[in-house]
Amino acid sequence: MRVAIIGQSTFAGEVYKQLVKDGHKIVGVFTVPDQGSREDPLASIAAADNVAVFKFKSWRKKGVALPEVLEAYRSVDPELNVMPFCSQFIPMEVINHPKHRSICYHPSILPRHRGASSINWTLMSGDKRTGFSIFWADDGLDTGPILLQKECDVEPNDTVDSLYNRFMYPEGITGMAEAVRLIDQGKAPRIVQSEEGATYDAMLNKTHLCRLALDQTAQALHDFVRGMDSAPGAWVIMDGKETKLYGSKLWSGGAPSDAREVPIEGLSSPALLHKDGLLIPGIDGAQVNVSRISVDGKMMAAGKYGAAGGAEAEALELTEHELKVAAQLKDTWKAILNIDVQDDTDFFKAGAGSMDVVRLVEEVKEKAEVSLENEDIFMATMFSEFIQAVVVRMRGGDGKPVFTFDAVKITANKMELEFPHQLFINGQFVNATGGKTLKTINPATEELICEVQSASKEDVDTAVNAAHAAFYDGEWGRMNARDRGTLLFRLADLMDQHKEELATLESLDSGAVYMVALKTHVGMSVDTWRYFAGWCDKIHGSTIPINNARPNHNLTITKKLPIGVVGLVTPWNYPLMMLSWKMAACLAAGNTVVIKPAQVSPLTALKFAELSVKAGIPPGVINVLPGTGSVCGQALADHLLVRKFGFTGSTPVGKIIMKSCAESNLKKVSLELGGKSPFLIFADCDLEKAVRMGLSSVFFNKGENCIAAGRLFVEDSIHDEFVKRVVSECKKIVIGDPLDRNTTHGPQNHLAHLNKLIDYIATGIKEGAKLEYGGHRLDRKGYFLEPTVFTGVEDNMYIAKEESFGPIMIISKFPNGDVDGVIRRANDTEFGLASGVMTNDLSRALYVSDRLDAGTCFVNTYNKTDVAAPFGGFKQSGFGKDLGEDALNEYLKTKTI
Repeated sequence: MRVAIIGQSTFAGEVYKQLVKDGHKIVGVFTVPDQGSREDPLASIAAADNVAVFKFKSWRKKGVALPEVLEAYRSVDPELNVMPFCSQFIPMEVINHPKHRSICYHPSILPRHRGASSINWTLMSGDKRTGFSIFWADDGLDTGPILLQKECDVEPNDTVDSLYNRFMYPEGITGMAEAVRLIDQGKAPRIVQSEEGATYDAMLNKTHLCRLALDQTAQALHDFVRGMDSAPGAWVIMDGKETKLYGSKLWSGGAPSDAREVPIEGLSSPALLHKDGLLIPGIDGAQVNVSRISVDGKMMAAGKYGAAGGAEAEALELTEHELKVAAQLKDTWKAILNIDVQDDTDFFKAGAGSMDVVRLVEEVKEKAEVSLENEDIFMATMFSEFIQAVVVRMRGGDGKPVFTFDAVKITANKMELEFPHQLFINGQFVNATGGKTLKTINPATEELICEVQSASKEDVDTAVNAAHAAFYDGEWGRMNARDRGTLLFRLADLMDQHKEELATLESLDSGAVYMVALKTHVGMSVDTWRYFAGWCDKIHGSTIPINNARPNHNLTITKKLPIGVVGLVTPWNYPLMMLSWKMAACLAAGNTVVIKPAQVSPLTALKFAELSVKAGIPPGVINVLPGTGSVCGQALADHLLVRKFGFTGSTPVGKIIMKSCAESNLKKVSLELGGKSPFLIFADCDLEKAVRMGLSSVFFNKGENCIAAGRLFVEDSIHDEFVKRVVSECKKIVIGDPLDRNTTHGPQNHLAHLNKLIDYIATGIKEGAKLEYGGHRLDRKGYFLEPTVFTGVEDNMYIAKEESFGPIMIISKFPNGDVDGVIRRANDTEFGLASGVMTNDLSRALYVSDRLDAGTCFVNTYNKTDVAAPFGGFKQSGFGKDLGEDALNEYLKTKTI
């Protein structure tokens, strides 16, 4: 078809390109005059194709079409007028001239929101659905018959720009092309608009229409502000000055600790300025947070308004390379604005719009190799300010305030340690609302390390809401999977750089021997983060062949999606490693997290939180809440915004958690619980290696090991020699200060656990088991227990059935050659976390390992775990997997399309 395009803007230019691509002939373009030396993009695109371009200041005078304009228009002889975006009044002589007349694009679902400010009013009215209409032009204002409409959801924090960029612009181009195709095929409908539900909304070109009325709910305030973001800008009188508001979101946190009051005309109580914005209360008690304001024409971060030390920083002196980048970016500004650019040129005052911002961000990524957000452009609108902002990013800065917190400072292991002691919520360390603390005791000395803030139910709610906002509204939820992986790799690198500090904290807080802490507690944690960082961009669904519903052809695909907010509760035996096993998979899958570390060993979790900020993990993605299980843990299990819960701990507590998760909102649950892992040692084994593996299986990490061999079954013919060698080796174990490099066995984690182990040993003696070695607390400061060995343990004894979770070896004998009998005894337990077998007979090894009812079976080794191998139990040892690809499925949901 011969098409005339009447309108302006980049959008109209893209419609032009699509129509040309579809084979239509553009016979003329009618647009607005140049603004200074800046030509409209539509005119530039058409002129490059040698298409006739007409620039009319107006089409009529006093309601009458100008003859010279009509003559110029008729000279191109179009069959259809296409008006993608047109700000001028077009005479009916032009509208009705072509064979197919004229079609218009309008960014609302007509008949709702007729008028020039329709997208603004869609948001200001709180609409949940929006879209665009393509209609046949008539002599009314957006009243012509409908040809085509498309709809989309309005997201909670959509603005005019985000709606336009996400849907109105790309789908609008496609929609205009589709409408022209339907007309060309003679299939275009003409559906008369209903007047039911019709609205005509005023154009927002008068100042009084843009003033924010403050006697509304927080949701209404938010809708009004975002409806005018980024133009024309809702305003209030703040501190006696007209102040425009941008970047509105509903506030889900508590009262900021750094809040400063500021008066706003019309509010009964002051608004609150804080580091992340300006809090404005609604009449319903909820609050809106505004991140940016404009005062006296100057855009700034709302939190910086009136702040001490807010003077402008001294300009950076640019290197030779930075000067070259600045010159390239000046050329970009010239190309966008079509004017000579000076240091004081203002991007928006020179005529730039929202699509120009998108282009500039992409050009910065290409030329400076750094990423800016759209908001960064709004905050540095003058060219000189913009270059300074880019250079800060090029030098590794992010323009955010320096991260500070109240650190505990101690000297240990010949190093100065600094670590947090507060709750970590939404990217900041804060005090608990209830004022309660937990005493953190060094188990080697029984001395106080520090007091740590203890989270209340209210703190849990604040943290979960922060995680929820980060997932649904924040940068994390929008981030590319590969970029997410980059952040996790960076976090792993920081943990590696601080490994000696983390290992020292782990030793002080949990009693772990330093070398074990360095290699296993911290070393495997780093490996875990690196492993799952690599998975971030490899999580995908599949295409599935299905039977077609004839005559149609059907396509079925699946998508792997993150679940949302995840609650985690981890134990005290491997504080950092258990955090890493669960959280790394959780974040790799794209979730956000609130974790309660063990109340007796929270320090490495808090140090980890500090490192996560330095790695650039966005606020709200990771939240760390030391606290008690009965308050903090229970509140997390009960919370309705938590959609997945992961727990490592005892079976009785696991049952309570599972019940809470079911009764609250049927959370997805994974549980790694107690164990009583059997280790079967056959007479044909390498006895020296069996003794070594037996000692490791029980005494590694002073027995505080979930997969520790809870019971050793030794074949009769080697039993006595095995016991003799074990006792001999126990006598060589060096018990002492876990930071001493000669120490191989440290203190138990805390006093209550030590007392429980002493009671366990007493029960074994009382039941008639033979105490071969140890069994006593050492007569020295600290929670030290001798490695303990029992023999003659019968199947009905308490110590044969229940887990000690300490350095207590339980040895039972089994008759020579009775393979099936010992397997039955080994499986006669409600636990099934791990198991082991020592034999040089490969067939027997495969036979036994296949029949032991446990999630992991070690053959001729023990305690060998790896980040790539799934780990988890059977029966009352729980369900779900940590580590390996299987772990990702615990934190994903599958959608079939």
